[in-house]
Amino acid sequence: MEKSAAVAKAIDSVDEDRVVSLVQEVCRIPSVLGDERGLAEYLLGVLEDSGFAGAGLQEVLPDRPNAVGEIDFGSGPRVVLTGHMDTKPVSIGWTDAEPFGGELIDGFVYGHGIMDMKAALVCQIVAAEAVRASGVPVAGRLAFAAVSDHMGDQLGSIRYFDEYDADLCVLGELSDNEIYLGHRGRYYFDITAQGLSAHTCHKPLAVNANVLAAKAILELEASRLTPELEPWVRDLFGEETYMAPGRVYGGLPPGGPSMIPDECVIRLDCRPQPGVDVATVRGELERCLDSVVRADPRFKAKVELADVKSPYVADPHSTVVQTMVEAVRQVRGTEPRLKAAGWLGDTASFGERIPTVIFGPGGEPVYCPNERLSVEDIIEATKVYTAFSTLALLS
Repeated sequence: MEKSAAVAKAIDSVDEDRVVSLVQEVCRIPSVLGDERGLAEYLLGVLEDSGFAGAGLQEVLPDRPNAVGEIDFGSGPRVVLTGHMDTKPVSIGWTDAEPFGGELIDGFVYGHGIMDMKAALVCQIVAAEAVRASGVPVAGRLAFAAVSDHMGDQLGSIRYFDEYDADLCVLGELSDNEIYLGHRGRYYFDITAQGLSAHTCHKPLAVNANVLAAKAILELEASRLTPELEPWVRDLFGEETYMAPGRVYGGLPPGGPSMIPDECVIRLDCRPQPGVDVATVRGELERCLDSVVRADPRFKAKVELADVKSPYVADPHSTVVQTMVEAVRQVRGTEPRLKAAGWLGDTASFGERIPTVIFGPGGEPVYCPNERLSVEDIIEATKVYTAFSTLALLS
């Protein structure tokens, strides 16, 4: 069957009413990080009712499973459509709708976490159904994985891809229905400023760790790390590796005795571009701390690498990217641009092994009052997932 005709037939099979209705339903199920089970069970029911093979709850953490299933079209490549179920906590200030109401108002569905990324999960399921319903001659397996713990340690994605492989993958993170090649990484460093404690009455004998930490915070905030990058990576992600003191822990807890603290911990949040390794970022961190020592020789600090989540970027000429480029062309009729994200995706944990492109409905701002997504964008994303899956499996 000719490629364009096959894609058109699959797109015509998208059930637009179903995708909008299901998006409303998932928006009514809270799934804040740590409470993903309710949404996982609902999605499992959708998969089972739709006849997905191997539909089940994949154990990740206690009461926090993944929901998985696939459609078997015979021998061929394995294509995975995936995204996370967990969300951040609800923002205050909702006025136009209820956070978990899933209301449809003037062409928009309202719901907490709809863009990150409850709608994309539904779009992926309905896209898989459309490929099957169209009867186009595809071969292979079209799999779906709704994962937990993205905003924790990405254990849901790690667990899924430990058990299942994939030839191609689409991560449904919010990209405004544009093609994202990848995202920055995240390196956490814990910097413990070390002073000398004393009773507040004996202040001249103490070295206040909070004061030392404040000096380090100002130096770190002023950092402008611009490492050497491949030109095309720099054009996608920008030239600066962002470093920000994100959290500070110092002093004694409220309600206890008072004294001058001898420790204060700074959590430095670093967002590197692809190609920027931990050693490069740590070198800039050490440069900043050396500057603090020169200004105040009392400054001492212990530095620990607390967490590493790798940046990710797909080769623009790879099969997975070019398949998505063709899918967007088929749906939109225009040439898509290739972009990249500043946020962190689950591809930090599996992208090195699984060729993945990022595409999903919704964009900034996200996690704000009255979060909403247009029906038009929901339907377009479903059609693009349908076109991608058809092209990837077309025999």
